[in-house]
Order: sequence, then C-alpha cells, then structure tokens
Amino acid sequence: MRTRTDERDADAVWDPLMPIPVAILAIVLFGCSSAAESSPDPRPTVVLLHGLARGASSMSRMASALESAGFRVCNLAYPSRQHSVAVLASDFVAPAIRDCGAHGPVNFVTHSLGGILVRQLSVSEPDIEMGRVVMLSPPNQGSEIVDKLGHWRLYQFINGPAGGELGTAADSLPRRLGPPAFELGVITGSRSINLFLSTLIPGTDDGKVSVESAKLDGMRDFRVVKTSHPFIMRNRQVIAETIRFLQDGSFSPDELASPGEPARSSTQCTSALTKWIAWRDCSPPRSRCCMRRLERNRALAFYELSLSH
Repeated sequence: MRTRTDERDADAVWDPLMPIPVAILAIVLFGCSSAAESSPDPRPTVVLLHGLARGASSMSRMASALESAGFRVCNLAYPSRQHSVAVLASDFVAPAIRDCGAHGPVNFVTHSLGGILVRQLSVSEPDIEMGRVVMLSPPNQGSEIVDKLGHWRLYQFINGPAGGELGTAADSLPRRLGPPAFELGVITGSRSINLFLSTLIPGTDDGKVSVESAKLDGMRDFRVVKTSHPFIMRNRQVIAETIRFLQDGSFSPDELASPGEPARSSTQCTSALTKWIAWRDCSPPRSRCCMRRLERNRALAFYELSLSH
C-alpha cells in the first residue's frame, strides 16, 4: 500500500520541472569544459631537431630553457642514420610536426643536420608554416669532412645516407637547397675537441663544421660562440641567444656577444696533434708506439663522427 509520503516522494522525483535547471547547469558546465579543451595552446610552438647520430635527449637542456621562457616545445626524434635527408623530412619529421598539434607558424631550433632538414622541409612541405629558425652549427655550405672521408666505408656505416649528402660540391644537397624562405639566425662554434678532424677543415671550426660553412645567404643574424660542435646546444650563451632570436628576430648586439677566435691553420692543428701524441710518452725512439697511438687516435676520431652532425 502506498502512503501519502510515498506519493509526495514520487511526485518530487518525477516533477517535470526539475530536470530543466539541472540540464541548463550541465550544458553550461560541460560546454565550458569542452570549449576549454578544444581551444589551441596560445604559446608559440618550437620544434627541436637533433643532429646526425644523436637523439632528442641531446636537446633536453634547450627544451627545458625554452619551456621556461614560455614556448610550447616539441622535441622530436628521427632515425638520422637510416635514410636520406628527403626521406627523413617527408616520412618522419613532417608527420611528427603535424602530430605535435601546432597552431600557426612553427619555430625551429636545430643542431647540425637538423638545420638541413628544416631547409628541406621549407621546400618539400609547403603546408608547414615556417616561423623563426635558429640553426646551431649547421653545415649550410657542406662539410669538408664529408669531402675527404665520405667514401670510407667506416664513415658511411656511422653516418648513413644523410651523412653522405653533406659535401661541399656545387651539386651537394646543402648547396642545392638555396637561401631560406624564413627568418633565420645561425650560431656556430669556434672551439674544437677533435684536433684530427680540425686538420681537414680550413679556417676556424668547431671540430665538425667551419665558421664559413655555417653561414647561409639570406640569414638574418649570425653569431660565433666559443664552444664545440657536440655541446653547442647545451651552452648557456647559445641558449640565451636562441631564446632572444625566437622572441625578437635577432641576437644580442655585437658588443655584448663573445667574439670568435682567430682562424687556426691546418698546420697548427697538425703540430698540436703531434705534440699531444709525444706528450703521451710516444716520443722517439718509440716510433712504433707513435704509430699505434696515431692509429688509435684516428679510430677515436672516426668514432666521434657519430656525433658529428
């Protein structure tokens, strides 16, 4: 038997007016939540591209600094040793950029080979809107190391197809890509930790790329910093200049920047290498020791090529 209380409770539950304010509240709450979720991230996007035979972790310090400066960062990884530059750009880097969900222009910070990939992207992927780009030690004019060692099987094994495309000949990929169609700032190093490879590079270099080879016609700004190729992306001055260029389109005034070091001749490099070997207890009459140590240093230099671009 139903009581009056039961009837009143039933009427309260099934009152047709009750769902209306609840429904309105739900629409307001969930509608606002959905709108918030679908709205794009207002922060400018920066894509990081590591160098040849490196990984995304090599750009981690740069990524953290950019995020602290208010940028939305996509630190991408790609199989740099397995494919040509064109395949890397179209099949790996471009899809990863689209998956990153960038809205508006995409800025880039690249290390070495990564800069060549951005130049390739600007030619082959016109749907990607290019923002500002900072290239760190890019072989924009090619690398003399590739000219002299690129035919060696060990070099080819370490660096893969993309590494073999970075020569300085007129028909090499870096020379064929042409001037940039975007705002470009280039930072390169003037210190080398690989004296053997520096003997193969004319003028001032960072152990992999000469200062002159890093330049590109049409770049907006250029800076030389006292650092080496493998570690340029971790240098504090380089990070600060990178952020400044992404924000303002230029590096700090010349009077505030560290000057480049004077050019070093290949003869000086050879002499330094010889002295270093002799200092390691390899002086005459131990000529066999000298030869063994020289060969070992050459082998170490080739191994370091895995960090070269």
